[in-house]
Amino acid sequence: MKKVIVYELKGLYRDHFRVTGYVFGKGEKSVCIVGSMRGNEVQQLYCCARLVRKLKQMEAEGKIADGCSVLVIPCVNPYSINTQKRFWPVDNTDINRMFPGFCLGETTQRIADGLFQVISEYRFGIQFTSFYMPGEFMPHVRMMSTGFEDQELARQFGMPYVVLRQVRPYDTTTLNYNWQIWETQAFSMYTTTTTRVDKNSAGEAIRGILTFMHKQGIIEYHGHDGYQSCVVRDVDMVSVRTTAAGLFDSLVSVGAEVERGQILARIIDAYEGEVMEELTAPVDGIVFFMHGEPLTYSNTAVFKLVVRME
Repeated sequence: MKKVIVYELKGLYRDHFRVTGYVFGKGEKSVCIVGSMRGNEVQQLYCCARLVRKLKQMEAEGKIADGCSVLVIPCVNPYSINTQKRFWPVDNTDINRMFPGFCLGETTQRIADGLFQVISEYRFGIQFTSFYMPGEFMPHVRMMSTGFEDQELARQFGMPYVVLRQVRPYDTTTLNYNWQIWETQAFSMYTTTTTRVDKNSAGEAIRGILTFMHKQGIIEYHGHDGYQSCVVRDVDMVSVRTTAAGLFDSLVSVGAEVERGQILARIIDAYEGEVMEELTAPVDGIVFFMHGEPLTYSNTAVFKLVVRME
């Protein structure tokens, strides 16, 4: 294992800003794995830390293929991690909306540029990332529908779901999109949580990445192949929204199979305790996403359902 400085931004009045990476093996730039890019992505940082430890052990055992190298970057944004701010503490900008970056731009644009110059050279790119809404997900691999995506490659992770995301204008400044455009096969890895550590879903994601690298001939790893992934498009998921604001009382959990008309949650008056609204499933399906905060506003998507196929 070799510890490297992937990017450094010199400071006049405080410590230099550094993005640290860990290189395993030597040769072709095979896989780059990126962890927390936002300050609340604790689970993503944890996943990379476990992966660094595992790959260090595998390298010592000679299980990384000759001519292959793997780069793991646990954290792109240590300032935000240290201050517990999701975005850049100074101007509240999101590094994952700054790619491919600009070397003469704002601070987050410069970080994105410096990082992308290094990691755009890899054959495969995997990013542990999070959703803009707080909550829990079914573990899955997500890809942008850019025309360069490869569904069969995504299935090799053995995760329960592969989600194809229809590209929106703001997606064109994300790492995943720019990796794909610059001919890196890119995947976003979502585990169950963001702001807290969930060991089970972290372990599932790590096994998925190790399985993928084994199938690509990059490492030697013998584990469970995982699931036969179900491929779904994000636009085909059904959202369940609130009409009232209040306390969110969920009656189901992520991964639960639900039937049309089944009560999923209740919205409770925060002052008087009365049930203001009962949220029901509009279709037969599986709970893919669930709101994660005890309070909710009106018109909030608190569930996303994968429609059950007949």
